[in-house]
Amino acid sequence: MPAFRPRKALVNPELRRRGIYILPNLFTTAALFAGFYAIVQAMTDRFEQAAVAIFIAMIMDGLDGRVARLTRTQSAFGAEYDSLSDMVSFGVAPALVMFEWAMKGMGKWGWIAAFVYCVCAALRLARFNTNIEVVDKRFFQGLPSPAAAALIAGFVWVLMDLNYTGEEVHWYAWALTLFAGITMVSNFRYYSGKDINLRRSVPFIVVLAIVLFFILVSSYPPGILFALFLCYAFSGYVMAVWGWLQRRRTAV
Repeated sequence: MPAFRPRKALVNPELRRRGIYILPNLFTTAALFAGFYAIVQAMTDRFEQAAVAIFIAMIMDGLDGRVARLTRTQSAFGAEYDSLSDMVSFGVAPALVMFEWAMKGMGKWGWIAAFVYCVCAALRLARFNTNIEVVDKRFFQGLPSPAAAALIAGFVWVLMDLNYTGEEVHWYAWALTLFAGITMVSNFRYYSGKDINLRRSVPFIVVLAIVLFFILVSSYPPGILFALFLCYAFSGYVMAVWGWLQRRRTAV
């Protein structure tokens, strides 16, 4: 005679857990929408709104991974969906915004730079997905695509706030676009912040520092955000030079 089984044991646990996964995917969808919105705004010459939308996409992209880890709702579907969203929000959108704002009148030089950035973002995401199990979690290999997109968006936002037109700075925009794209596929290491435990208690001074950071950013968002991501982009080069000097000193 077969053993009696409670009724609730007949319910597939996968079906019960699958509904939880909508939470991080909502943030991914919000990031994808913000990237699409940036493209639409760039096509209608509203570049400041496009730049802000890319920053919003970056925030949403940072939240979806955190939410998935905190609620333990990571999934293969979420990882693939996040990569596709990142390609739109941090690959296609920044390239198109920069091209429409500053490089459209440069002929082939403009679209070549935009394409280099776009393909470097795709390569960066593909490498990240294939190396995710073998690299040090504390560091990214190459500039993360959200940071590269924020660098592009911050450049557009701050110069528009200073009343510059794209045509006046098109060569600077061209150089920055190539710099951001090439740095994404470099082997330079960038701190990821994934070793920060949000469930751990922190001293009061940390909370105060966070408040001061938000006050600093709100004082002049375009300039402060662009300066922060520019420093972050150069931090990989600084760490590479520092590591080379340390290895050379050790060898001597």
